[in-house]
Amino acid sequence: MTRILVIGGGIAGASVAYFLSKLGAQVTVIDAGIHAASSVPSALINPVRGQSGGVDTRALEGMRLTWELLRELEVAGFHVPNGQTGMLRPVPDDKSRARFERNLPPELPHRWLSRGELPVPLPPAWAHALWLPEGGWVDGAAFTRVLLEASGVAVIRGQAASWTAHSAKLREADGPTLPTFHAVIHCGGSIGSGWAGEDRTQRLGTLLTLDRAATDVPLSFGAYLAPSAQGGVLGATYETPAQGWQTPTLPLASLGWLLGKGEALADLSGVNVTGRWTGSRLSGLKTGRGEDGVWHLSGLSSKGFLLGPLLARELAGQIVEAKK
Repeated sequence: MTRILVIGGGIAGASVAYFLSKLGAQVTVIDAGIHAASSVPSALINPVRGQSGGVDTRALEGMRLTWELLRELEVAGFHVPNGQTGMLRPVPDDKSRARFERNLPPELPHRWLSRGELPVPLPPAWAHALWLPEGGWVDGAAFTRVLLEASGVAVIRGQAASWTAHSAKLREADGPTLPTFHAVIHCGGSIGSGWAGEDRTQRLGTLLTLDRAATDVPLSFGAYLAPSAQGGVLGATYETPAQGWQTPTLPLASLGWLLGKGEALADLSGVNVTGRWTGSRLSGLKTGRGEDGVWHLSGLSSKGFLLGPLLARELAGQIVEAKK
């Protein structure tokens, strides 16, 4: 049997492990349990990105696979809080709408709504609203955890100190002795990239947890409001990109900015903040096998739950095929 080691237990590593196990591989995952970006309480499944309305060439394919995977897990008895509720992208003016329209591929289901068609009320400042019926949200922490549980892989709680194409060493002195593997895959996110000594682009973001959802469907422009398993969330990835991992913080000015963005999207009166999640996302997609023989899947940025499972399935297939 093909023995494979996955370093990192975030959405990238958990997805790779899941698809490898379905292909019959014997998988071991080293997970330090600090994959903050994948532990977000409510992540958007949103094919139309940012304030420019950019659409990744594989966004539709990735979105549909993510929903398919969630249904597959549910049928198998694993519950992951989520909602394919559709998604509303309010747009402030005609110029912004024209920019969005230039980026929208005809095969992506979408519709521009009039005021009378809106599924949730919007403040008057929003001139247009784009409806994405196949969008929605998912509990990132639950999704990641369930993928590992459903895959039945062996999970070692710890930090990989070093690795080669066929082996790895744990930082913990009393950790288990690892066997030789047919392949090693590094799926470290922001923190894992920092541990590996990589000088890659990181960007901090914050999500405030709310005692109730401010809106029944996700809203996004600059920041986003969405339902969650415990109520609702208000979040954004907003800080200036930096090189190398930094300890996540929430400056007071950023808190004020985030709350202002939320109030511009919906009426937040009566909605209470119950906590916060702050993490960093790693940019610069890295996938495939490196010159040293180590495989990689990292740098998904804010598209982890949109493209992560799709890229993981493809990588799992490539690894198993290469070992035949």
